[in-house]
Amino acid sequence: MLAEFGQSAIWCALLAAIYSIAAAGFSVYRQKTDQISGQKWLSSARNAALITFPLLLIACAIMVMALITDDYSIAYVQQVTSRETPLVLKITSLWGGQQGSLLLWSLLLSGFLGVAWITKWNEKSLMPYALIIGGFTQVFFTYLIAFPENPFEAAPFLAANGSGLSPLLRHPLMIIHPPMLYLGYTGFIVPYAFAMGALMTGRLDDGWIRTTRRWTLAAWLFLSLGLILGGRWAYDVLGWGGYWEWDPVENVAFLPWLTGTAFLHSVMIQEKRGMFKVWNVVLILITYLLVIYGTLIVRTGLLSSVHAFAQSDIQWVFFGFMVFMLLFSAGWAIYRAPALASNNHLGSLLSRESAFLINNFVIMAITLIIFFFTNFTLLSELFTGQEYGVGPQQYNLATGPLFALLLLLMGVAPLTMWYRTSINHLGRLSLWPAAVATLLVIGIVIAGITQIGALIGLWIVFFSTGLTTLEYVRAARARRRSKDESWPTALGQLFVRNQRRYGGYLIHLGVLVMAFGIIGSEFFQADRQIFLQSGQRASLRDYTIEFVQADFYMENDVQVAQATVNVYDEDGSFITTLFPHTDIFGNGEGMTIPDARSTIAEDFYVILVNWEGVQRNAATLRMYINPLINWLWAGGVVFMIGTLIAAWPDPLDMKIAEAERRRVAVLAAGD
Repeated sequence: MLAEFGQSAIWCALLAAIYSIAAAGFSVYRQKTDQISGQKWLSSARNAALITFPLLLIACAIMVMALITDDYSIAYVQQVTSRETPLVLKITSLWGGQQGSLLLWSLLLSGFLGVAWITKWNEKSLMPYALIIGGFTQVFFTYLIAFPENPFEAAPFLAANGSGLSPLLRHPLMIIHPPMLYLGYTGFIVPYAFAMGALMTGRLDDGWIRTTRRWTLAAWLFLSLGLILGGRWAYDVLGWGGYWEWDPVENVAFLPWLTGTAFLHSVMIQEKRGMFKVWNVVLILITYLLVIYGTLIVRTGLLSSVHAFAQSDIQWVFFGFMVFMLLFSAGWAIYRAPALASNNHLGSLLSRESAFLINNFVIMAITLIIFFFTNFTLLSELFTGQEYGVGPQQYNLATGPLFALLLLLMGVAPLTMWYRTSINHLGRLSLWPAAVATLLVIGIVIAGITQIGALIGLWIVFFSTGLTTLEYVRAARARRRSKDESWPTALGQLFVRNQRRYGGYLIHLGVLVMAFGIIGSEFFQADRQIFLQSGQRASLRDYTIEFVQADFYMENDVQVAQATVNVYDEDGSFITTLFPHTDIFGNGEGMTIPDARSTIAEDFYVILVNWEGVQRNAATLRMYINPLINWLWAGGVVFMIGTLIAAWPDPLDMKIAEAERRRVAVLAAGD
């Protein structure tokens, strides 16, 4: 009975979404002859769209109740949980499988769209079209859970117990990581819907950009957080000492982040100079399509991945929807291309406009390389009948120089000026950061590090960090002189007065700190695997480990095999004791959990690979040294803080947006 009620809620949500599209379309027709009637139909369309959220929330609540109460009459409950599964994991099992993940995706999409329809209701000229476009995506995903991926499908038989949640999904980060990615994915639907509304209405000024700026930043923030949490999960769980392996599922989450990043930079040029209108429309359309593509890869298992937890036959449904939206979007973009042309042009290669354009070219080059490499297996099978893959080394060789160029642009671009920048100006501002970066790299070489790739990367990081830091110093110094403020007050006022600019610089600093950690861990990682009996020792660089023993115990529904490992420095002095372990679940699957000694300089990371011996007095252990790895996570924190500052509502922006709405309303009344 409960399952039928949940399925009915999904069907009602689907009908409401379909009605919303129809009513929004009819409102456009009615407003041509009767504006009052048209507005009533538009209100009806919005109300129908808003209803989808509580209906899908009811469906989610019923599914969670079924998971908690072990209702094995539902096939999905059997697949993702068991009676021994802890309560928290039963709740998070909602997104532990195919149907539940799509249900959550649809719920978050309806929530994002609903808030947008409420907060942007004054955008009357764009609203009908945005409702239609957002509704298309809502209908598609709600259709999936109403029919081919029904989460409330009855089980073929009533099992005594369920299969249990996949061990890889039991880590605490997996409670947060998938919802963050879904929030990032669904958040990008809002700017796409308004961009299409601008194309369909011909309102091609920067009004739609201001309307959706913070929606884009919010989506970008959630997607960024999802990527960072996913990297940390891989580092903690997958047992290979790293955080990024160019896995297909990692890549397809990274692709819309890249194009979303390009979009966020590019829209500034349209707002300031009225340029790059075509770029901005194309970038948000591509971002939307990559969101759908990423969901397709993750939810259908089309490409093999350690992160893909679903196999499904709905790829052709996804593919058909993607092709339709691609043709629909491209058709409108081509139709409006003449109107998107800019009256302004680049005046100099040494200008802020040029720097942002080069930034876009580099990001799109990276995007194309990753997209091609990710799909190389499918393409090779299609054209040759054989599957050929692309390994991490090829990804690094192809994208590494481009990422280095991006880091360099990150430091140089803020120094450029609108219209034209003199070489002397750039040289004067770059002199000291370049000198300091060079001295630091020389010191590193003297210390014995000679890898040319690492040295180039470190010089760029030091140089760009110096340039970005000096931007804060110069601005704060100017405030101190004009306002007679202390350094902390002057610096704080920079964020208050121009949070978008200085929050953006903080994002850049976060990325540079992360890059520092990536260079250290990628170029200087060391590892060793060794078989040890109790009391035996093994060394890796400056560390020596002593295997003490392996212990076995039960924790809830999990059998734990845990090693005790003492760690010593190069002088033989005791440092700490580590307890790497392997969790073995009732279905026989295991999850490797390392233990690490973490400092600001490095992680010393130990994994229990296997345990042996009649008395379990021997084990195979793997040691890793990951230099600077914790700078990656620290940079992620700085990055998030900067994004929150940049995205925080700005009263000046709100005034500008209100003035624009009034101007559009006057124009619409004149029509």
